[in-house]
Amino acid sequence: MSENPFLTPSDLPYQLPPFADIRNEHYLPAFEAGMAEQLAAVAAIGADPAEPTFANTVVALERSGQGVFKRVNIAFHNKLSSDTDDELNAIETEISPRLAAHADKILLDAGLFARIEALWRNRAALDLDEQDERLLERYRTEFVRGGAALDAAGKERLAAINGELAELASAFNQQILADINDAAVHVTDLAELDGLGEDQIGAAAAAAKDRDLDGWLITQSNFSRHPLLEDLKDRGLRERLYKATIGRGAGNAATLLRMARLRAEKARLLGYEHFAAYIAADQTAGNAGIIAERLAGLAEASVRNARREAAELQEVIDAEGGDYALAAWDWSYYAKQVRQSKYGFDAEALKPYLELDRVLVDGVFHAAEKEFGLTFEARKDLEGYHPEARVWEVFDDGEPLGLFVGDFFTRDSKKGGAWMNALVVQSDLTGDKPVVVNNLNIVKPPAGQPALVSVDNVTTLFHEFGHALHGLLSACRYPKTSMTSTPRDFVEYPSQVNEMWEDWPEVVANYARHHETGEAAPAELIAQWKAAGKFGEGFASTEYLGAALLDQAWHRLTPEEVPDGGDDPYAVVQAFERKALEDAGIYMPEIAPRYRSGYFAHISIGYAAGYYSYIWSEILDADTVEWFKENGGLTRANGDHFREFLLSKGGSIDPMESYRRFRGRDAEIDPLLERRGLK
Repeated sequence: MSENPFLTPSDLPYQLPPFADIRNEHYLPAFEAGMAEQLAAVAAIGADPAEPTFANTVVALERSGQGVFKRVNIAFHNKLSSDTDDELNAIETEISPRLAAHADKILLDAGLFARIEALWRNRAALDLDEQDERLLERYRTEFVRGGAALDAAGKERLAAINGELAELASAFNQQILADINDAAVHVTDLAELDGLGEDQIGAAAAAAKDRDLDGWLITQSNFSRHPLLEDLKDRGLRERLYKATIGRGAGNAATLLRMARLRAEKARLLGYEHFAAYIAADQTAGNAGIIAERLAGLAEASVRNARREAAELQEVIDAEGGDYALAAWDWSYYAKQVRQSKYGFDAEALKPYLELDRVLVDGVFHAAEKEFGLTFEARKDLEGYHPEARVWEVFDDGEPLGLFVGDFFTRDSKKGGAWMNALVVQSDLTGDKPVVVNNLNIVKPPAGQPALVSVDNVTTLFHEFGHALHGLLSACRYPKTSMTSTPRDFVEYPSQVNEMWEDWPEVVANYARHHETGEAAPAELIAQWKAAGKFGEGFASTEYLGAALLDQAWHRLTPEEVPDGGDDPYAVVQAFERKALEDAGIYMPEIAPRYRSGYFAHISIGYAAGYYSYIWSEILDADTVEWFKENGGLTRANGDHFREFLLSKGGSIDPMESYRRFRGRDAEIDPLLERRGLK
């Protein structure tokens, strides 16, 4: 084996991992070395004969995980999500339960917990500043929620549960990616693709060629609603595509049921009624009952709006002489027609003005420069983890700030969806500057063709870069509370705020230019785009809330209430879904939840019982957008204020206190209700 690059710090700028030198064979030995290194450091903390102090216990614990273990852990999980293969999947299967056991060895260490508890009880006398006290609180909370206060039998059972859950999550995620690839729809008759643009047909042809197939291949989306449903005129193909999309997940049914039962048992072991209560207790919401009440209230209004929209779509079908009732695979197609009829907006007419790099550089980066003084320089000399992962150096008023890595195209080796993660975590303690990654799943155009993106892709680019800004602008002392290390129901907030710039006049005028001529998009077309965005909130809210309520339903069960899979676990899961949605008053056969249970990746990667977070964060987002508008919009002064009081703080102080300091008060819900037509 070649020399393991994880065993020493990277000598690349900003400690970017040396991807050119990393091989699959390096991961397991590095994990083993890293875990041993950290456990030795932790053992030394526990064995220290000196009285516990903040420095010799909490700061020492914070430093213990910053070496080999952190380097390999971050690089491995980034590669696993973005560019996996069979060998990496096998490593994940092997290492996941070992990583869970490693964490438990630390969190269940009675001596270490005793030192932390002593400091917590005496915190008023420790002369801690705000960031110090927050770090102590997070460690103490993490240990308590990790089972440190349990008796020996409880600790043993919790460790077993955590190990099995890690194995199940690994299997669940690998099955999702396999299902996405297997559910692609093969088309052999070009006539069936009527309605698609040349770029979409070209991408489908390229996808088929990549798999040695004739004709065209429609690759799958992460969501229940495939984006091409709005363009395909052939109703039969729409139905086939929709059913292939929502038909995924059978292979995950038994895994899901087992995860639900184990999570319910874990919650009970730790003193909670159910797993949703366990999760809510450490979020800004604080209480699962409050979450349930808020979601129920929003669901009623959302379904009412969705039914009104459905009636409009049925009118279009009837007017065209369609002898059928609106079905789920028809919704997007006829919604597009209504938008065109009501607002004159055709998304395909805007698409030639939305070339990926121009949207990114002249839109996303441009807004960040106007708001925060950031500039970006392509670093073609720095290699990413995949040839399509491009690197930019980020400057803050001319001073080096960090690196941004953009990986925008879909591929069979990448999981679905879009996300941000860190490759290097900003910390004043370690002296590390941030390196962040944005991943999207835009369909790659044929060679030599421009990457023209959809309106939804534009929104996602701005959204994910909002997460990137939360990381890049972090100015925190400790890694544990840096960057996006906030509660789940807060972390989506900065990214949602950044979406406001996608159609801000100054920004859209800078990036919405024809990919061939450079001509600006007509003002009328931009106005139609903005106006058309008001239609469809009923569908969007119902689709989202269906998934959020489904997530809550699975995680509000006691161990005894989790259904048994029997001979057909998939049928059991489907029946549970139907009843849960009906009980929540949000079941509509024309609108599937954004994710169904078997391909709901969020519930296996840290968002279990937390998918409500998006709507919760949107309360803060909508209120913040109002603040920006009231104070002059896209100005450096506004950006500096947002940065100083919120983005730079990460999780180093209570996030809601950060919000109050930024806004001058608690958030109000009215702007959200008005935005979604729910007031």
